[in-house]
Amino acid sequence: MKLICIADTHNKHQHLDLPAGDVLIHAGDFTESGTRGECLEFLKWFSGQPHTHKILIAGNHDFYFEKLNAQELNEILPSNIHYLNDSGITIDEVSFWGSPITPGSGRWAFNRDRGDAISKHWQRIPKDTQVLITHTPPYGIMDRIKSDTSVGCSDLLKKVKSVQPKIHIFGHIHENYGLEKKSDIRYLNCSVLNETYTFFRPPSQVEV
Repeated sequence: MKLICIADTHNKHQHLDLPAGDVLIHAGDFTESGTRGECLEFLKWFSGQPHTHKILIAGNHDFYFEKLNAQELNEILPSNIHYLNDSGITIDEVSFWGSPITPGSGRWAFNRDRGDAISKHWQRIPKDTQVLITHTPPYGIMDRIKSDTSVGCSDLLKKVKSVQPKIHIFGHIHENYGLEKKSDIRYLNCSVLNETYTFFRPPSQVEV
């Protein structure tokens, strides 16, 4: 199964040249200001892509999605998009789990304080997860900002080490695009825009 992975497109998705693949994954921050209009425009574009399966999680910019209840979400979500919010889906016997949660004080969407408040979200990740999709990176893995400070989540790292997914896909930290393998887990930061939002990296491709 070939996964095409993107994150942090911030309303610039129309400029992407997406390669063919089986599953198209967006790991959050598909909008900039998180308005309803931005969300609807992105959903129209995302649902129109030719990939057989499309998986979406939100990010800390995607405020409108945080406000929606289940009924409101169903009203705007195209039927061919799998939206994951501390939830999962199995596609061709591969188990995916997604969460939009990021560490923060509440200024941004889907923020949770570090410690118990955020840890309870990670505890929901099933033991049999093969592909984990979060917006935030785990602590110490492709999570360094320009000041060379790691800003990922240590509680998430503990859970990832416990679950041992085959692949952990994330974005959020634009500076650290790339692939890193540790203890048989492939970590993939698929932020397509750099930290100044001016340079496009190619969508990431990975097999599972």
